[in-house]
Amino acid sequence: MSSSHELARSYLDSPEKQSRLYKRTLVVVSISQIFGGAGLAAGITVGALLAQQMMGTSALAGIPATLFTLGSAGAAFIVGKLSQTFGRRIGLATGFLAGGIGALGVVLAAIINSIFLLFIALFIYGAGTATNLQTRYAGTDLANKNQRGTAISIAMVSATIGAFAGPNLVGVMGSFALSIGIPELAGAFILSGSAFIIAGLVIFLMLRPDPFLIVKMMNGTANKNGESSIGDVQENNKRGISVGALIMVLSQMVMIAIMTMTPVHMQHHGHGLSQIGLVIGIHIGAMYLPSLVTGILVDKIGRINMAIASGLTLLLSGIIAAIAPGDSMIFLIIALALLGIGWNFGLISGTALIVDSTEPNTRAKTQGTVDVFIALAGASGGALSGMVVAGSSYAILSFSGGLLSLLLIPVMIWFHRKKSVKPLM
Repeated sequence: MSSSHELARSYLDSPEKQSRLYKRTLVVVSISQIFGGAGLAAGITVGALLAQQMMGTSALAGIPATLFTLGSAGAAFIVGKLSQTFGRRIGLATGFLAGGIGALGVVLAAIINSIFLLFIALFIYGAGTATNLQTRYAGTDLANKNQRGTAISIAMVSATIGAFAGPNLVGVMGSFALSIGIPELAGAFILSGSAFIIAGLVIFLMLRPDPFLIVKMMNGTANKNGESSIGDVQENNKRGISVGALIMVLSQMVMIAIMTMTPVHMQHHGHGLSQIGLVIGIHIGAMYLPSLVTGILVDKIGRINMAIASGLTLLLSGIIAAIAPGDSMIFLIIALALLGIGWNFGLISGTALIVDSTEPNTRAKTQGTVDVFIALAGASGGALSGMVVAGSSYAILSFSGGLLSLLLIPVMIWFHRKKSVKPLM
């Protein structure tokens, strides 16, 4: 640890070295996100189907999303604490490796047909989803206030490659699984486990020096020179943290609820695994691919305007999903693509607002805590989605999700009328 701190200190008085490290950090984060995106997407695509197959009912098909989002809630807090104390490298690598172990546990559960092991493994698998999401913060550590949206975007857009490839490899991995005597749906989790472990190794081996440790040292020096105190900063920016968290919580809840039940809805209307993989792949691609443009818009036209755009896009997605014929691939693709874009707008605008409203001495811990609430929102959406569909229909679920997203608009109008949050380094 001492050698890591000595290396970090060498960057304190060199803006040129900081700039080079900022760019290098984005490259490392992008590589890890390619693998992390594949691990996340592959598991999400078949999680509900695997649970339905093993438990024999679609009413409980939302349980996988509930379990791995609950697991991601606990992991988000732990990864945030580890990152705050030891830096992003240790925190993120630990989370990815845990997620990989959980994914391989799902494979074992499918082989021995153990529901109990399935639930435990899905819970641990959630660490990978939480870490994949928290990796976006690493790109902002050395970014200035006018680069944060773009930095978040660069970190996220790289996940598009893996996120799109993951679901579209479900069929291939299913065939591979069958060829070695493993249940077909477990094949996706072989991919997930391998991808999460590789992502963790990339972070652990390549994220040196740790950008967050450097920013903490820079902030400590600034405070010694009489600049802003931690207590005053936190007090002045509580509103920004709360609103940023709410943006991400609502968009996550709506997205998870509709996405979780789409594979089950499609299967009930005769669509095969490859078609389901295509729709979910496009959806997850839409969650990440717009990120470069979204980040620029967040930096240029503001966090509030993009949060409002998130609410309107999610509403449109819910309406289209609700009225789409069950056998229509085109309408489902459009609805799920808009669902991903709306989530993207909400996540990047909310994340930028959180970074603006915190300072390094508490930033990673606060980010981890916020991601706990995001994960719990996803768990709620996943848990309720199966019950809503079983008790009514997929259309009711989709329309209700769209209406819920409209809450973002009055919240943003209220926030706009309050004193603007001052961005911090």
